[in-house]
Amino acid sequence: QVQLVESGGGLVQAGGSLRLSCVASGRTSSRYAMAWFRQAPGKERELVTRISWSADRTYYADSVKGRFGISRDNAKNTVYLQMNSLKPEDTAVYYCAAANTYSGSYSSYIYWGQGTQVTVSS
Repeated sequence: QVQLVESGGGLVQAGGSLRLSCVASGRTSSRYAMAWFRQAPGKERELVTRISWSADRTYYADSVKGRFGISRDNAKNTVYLQMNSLKPEDTAVYYCAAANTYSGSYSSYIYWGQGTQVTVSS
């Protein structure tokens, strides 16, 4: 079992920045790919970005490309999401998730955090 705990969410004005963190505990010896998803009210959960265990591969949704950056520190069992130039449409609950493979499929992610709210005001 792996437990994921997100932090760093909050209220920010449009154009501002936030940095989310996700700390893993438990069975962290496995080499998990990590991802950030988000879910806005009334919408489906969507993949924002993902990163391979060795950080040699990353993916970004078109909506965040050039504004968000994912990184990880395996020694600290932590993955980060740097969010810049935030827009009101980025408002959502952001979830950290872990998968055994570097996958874009929602169903591949077997461990999930509880989510952290990001609200961007216009």
